[in-house]
Amino acid sequence: MSGKAMEERIFQMHADVCKSLSSPVRLKILNSLREGEKSVEELRTKLGLNKANLSQHLGVLRQLKIVVTRRAGLNIYYKIANAKMIKASDILREVLFEQLRDGEKLVRGIAGIK
Repeated sequence: MSGKAMEERIFQMHADVCKSLSSPVRLKILNSLREGEKSVEELRTKLGLNKANLSQHLGVLRQLKIVVTRRAGLNIYYKIANAKMIKASDILREVLFEQLRDGEKLVRGIAGIK
């Protein structure tokens, strides 16, 4: 694969991952898995989702190799495929918190509030 083709492929993969993480539910799943591997039932209980909805979201994350599975008897366990996904998510959240704080400072400044 040429350098240009590789770069185009990476941009497409990046866009696909970002698209898959555009769902707050999938971000919550990712956040729940930061603590380690969880069964579908543990995720369902923690997130308050019905099994069909949770399975659909997990399928999207699994398809893009954001999460991986392990079967033990009747249970399926999910975990983050690469810990760098959590690191990337944390960096983005830091930026968003900074933007939120800066926005609040601006509003307080305009309103003359300290």
